[in-house]
Amino acid sequence: MNKLIFIGLIGILSITVQKISAQDMAKSLGLYVFPANNQDQATQDADEMVCYKWAINQTGYDPLNPPVVQGAEVDRSPDGRAVGGAARGAAGGAAIGAIAGDAGKGAAIGALVGGVRGRRSKVVGDEMQQQANDQAAVAHSQELKNDYNKAFSACMEGKGYTVK
Repeated sequence: MNKLIFIGLIGILSITVQKISAQDMAKSLGLYVFPANNQDQATQDADEMVCYKWAINQTGYDPLNPPVVQGAEVDRSPDGRAVGGAARGAAGGAAIGAIAGDAGKGAAIGALVGGVRGRRSKVVGDEMQQQANDQAAVAHSQELKNDYNKAFSACMEGKGYTVK
């Protein structure tokens, strides 16, 4: 008995959610739908639901359950820039240290500074790449939504509505 009540409640909830979804579908997409052939509200709701499902089948995108599009993660592991920077810094430091009278001390200071610079350039480069990846993900997500809106609009226009 409890099982039947539970299944009944799930069914009613599903129908209610579908009805709410149909009424708010065009609004949630940022579209305005006008019944150009004097369709009543019930017909428009049914047509919006049909076009909602059709557009999902055409595009693979569900605006009520959009996919999470994330930018590709950047490899932030050390790549040798710190070592290369240290080598260049050591060479420069040794040259300056030789002039000042202590090539070893100059090389050590140059290696430290060069290593820090090399690592910093890696971190900055990685951050810039991550931002570019994230922006590309946002653009892809918007492209998916735009494709869905075009399909939904085409369907609704085919059913005699004006869509803007």
